[in-house]
Formats: sequence, structure tokens, C-alpha cells
Amino acid sequence: MQRRQGRVNAGLLLLLYQISQVGLQNIPSVTLGVLVLNIFLFLNPVRPLPEVCISVNEGFYRKNWQRLLLSPVHHADDWHLYYNMMSMLWKGIMLEKKLKSIWFAYIIAVFSVLTGVVYMVLEFMLVKVLDDPSYEMNCAVGFSGVLFALKVLNNHYNPGRVSSVLGLQIPSKYACWVELVAIHLISPGTSFAGHLAGILVGLMYTMGPLKKIMKACAGI
Repeated sequence: MQRRQGRVNAGLLLLLYQISQVGLQNIPSVTLGVLVLNIFLFLNPVRPLPEVCISVNEGFYRKNWQRLLLSPVHHADDWHLYYNMMSMLWKGIMLEKKLKSIWFAYIIAVFSVLTGVVYMVLEFMLVKVLDDPSYEMNCAVGFSGVLFALKVLNNHYNPGRVSSVLGLQIPSKYACWVELVAIHLISPGTSFAGHLAGILVGLMYTMGPLKKIMKACAGI
């Protein structure tokens, strides 16, 4: 999980170019803040990736709960950062304008922690169902789980749209599931459980009790 050193970060340069093309003035404040935070921590990581990634072993057994906060905002390499932040850019622009900045920031914070918790639950279930303790050691980093949760929200607030997945036109309400499988087939090294955790968190918000719980905690 170590980054390759001594090379040009083409993905980072392309990301900065794309952001400049959109224009900082056109990016809502919370979305821009998330982009800046992830780029900053890519260039200046808090700790090496093996010390920030989240797993059942690290998060549950060793009680390294700070990894729930650190793992979403660290990325394995520049292209990992690029694809996640480009997705965040477009989802953030759409959702933050609709939900308003304060609530959107609240959602990002809750989803960032909750996707890590659900990820550990899924990996723990795999340990028990498959009787394979190696799943306890699977360690994940990156913002993808949060992005899958945001995709569920985006589809919920914009029903009836069609998304293009690998050139196929898919109704938006099914797109996240198709993307989940497609990404895993194309890049087997990605965290299937991490992405699935994001979808489940998104559904907990749109169809389950999470939104009401968040409002109650916020005193709304």
C-alpha cells in the first residue's frame, strides 16, 4: 500500500487542471474544502498508508478508532485521488446546492465515519461466513465509500435520470449497483466491501432511519 516515489503525479496535475477549468468560484465551499483537504493530505499524509487504513483488525480489535477519520481522506496514489475527487467535484456541486452547505458538511462527516463502521461489519461477516480470518486484515483507504453513499443520495434527489456505465444506459436507481460490480471486475484490487458499505449508508439515509437520527442529533 506504499505510494510510488520519485515520479510525476500526473493524476494530481490533471485534477488541479480540471478544478481550474470549473473555476474555484463555481465550486461550493464544503465541496471545495473536501477537495483541498484530500489534496493536502495526499501531499502531506498524517501517517504512512498502513497506519491510516481501516480494517477489522485495526479498527475493532486494536481500537484504533482514529482510522475511521483518517482512512477516507488518504489515497493510495495520484490516480486514486484523481478519480475520487473528480467524482466528489460533480456530486458535491449538485448535492451541496440542493442540501445547503451546513447540512452537506454534516452528511460528509457522518458518512465518512459510518462507511468505515459498515465496512468493518461487512468484513467481519465475511470472516464468519467464509471462516476466513484474512478478511480481518483487509485494510482500506480512500473516499470511494463516501462517494457511493453520495451517489445514492444524488439518484434519490434526481429520480428518473439515466446514467452511462461502461457505455450502457442504466436507470440511475440501479446505476450504483452496476458500478459496484463493474469497478470490481475492472479493478479487482478495489475494496468491494468498502464500496458496498457506501451504498448501504446511502440507503440508510434515503430509505432508513439515518436522516431522522441525524436531524434529532442536530436538534432539528
